[in-house]
Amino acid sequence: MRESSLLARSAKAGRPSRARKTRPVSDRLAPFVLIAPAVLILVFFRLWPLLLGVNFSFTGDGERNGTAVGFDNYAELFGDPVFETALRNVGLLVLLLPVAVAIPGLLATFIFLRVPGHRLYRSVYFFPAVLSPVIVGSIFNLMLAFGGPLNQVLEAAGLGAVDWLGDSRIAIFAVVAVHVWATFGMALVVFLAGFSTLDPALLDAARTDGASLPQTIWHVIIPGLSRTIQFVFVTTMIGMLTSMFGLLYVMTSGGPGGSTYLPEYYIWIQQGQMNRPALAAAASTVLFLLMLVVGLAQIAILRRSGKED
Repeated sequence: MRESSLLARSAKAGRPSRARKTRPVSDRLAPFVLIAPAVLILVFFRLWPLLLGVNFSFTGDGERNGTAVGFDNYAELFGDPVFETALRNVGLLVLLLPVAVAIPGLLATFIFLRVPGHRLYRSVYFFPAVLSPVIVGSIFNLMLAFGGPLNQVLEAAGLGAVDWLGDSRIAIFAVVAVHVWATFGMALVVFLAGFSTLDPALLDAARTDGASLPQTIWHVIIPGLSRTIQFVFVTTMIGMLTSMFGLLYVMTSGGPGGSTYLPEYYIWIQQGQMNRPALAAAASTVLFLLMLVVGLAQIAILRRSGKED
């Protein structure tokens, strides 16, 4: 009897009581109260204006201002050759995206491996990110002018001058290259932050096994930074689609012949110069859907490749 009573007491003591399991209501509501301000800000300043813009895209401009027009704006949008050019340029940005991510990734790798002068390089590479796009565009307008320093160097080397901003086949590549130069410093900082989470034992093991630098990057660094790479891919793509207006405005104004148009520049033209706010809202909706689809596709592809590795 005595043993059974002791066992019963110990079992009772080992079981948590209901009073311990039940948390006060204030404790359960605390997380929701803490995140409420951020959620409200996103809803009122992001989600609600987005929904208003989508709704506005189904209304008319000019004489039909405020009246429902269905998908007329979207039909006009996809029938506009200038907007088609803007969409083709978006496809070009997607193709050039791996290069825009690989450049800061490789430079961050060299800095992490402490190449001589790595502290200086960190500051030098980040410096363009603090410059205004208008300043960057003005500088490269001088650099890339037909009689500018770059063409003078090419002519001195016997290669001939190139009309960097006046040739419709080259201008978009020139603007994208300038944008990558001006913004890769931020991605480099993100990569360096990712390197701080990388297990140094893996790098030591790779060195011990005699792995070359390309092998170390491919088999150790890239799998170890898969989450960071996903983040940089998505943010770089969003930056290309939404942060090149300043460069386009200063360097090409969408020319020559509309060859450097991107959706954000098209939206500004329709809203600011053509006084077509509803059409601009339709273009904004298309741009949002493009960013959503491209971002989700990138994440899916990168996750799949990470699992295969």
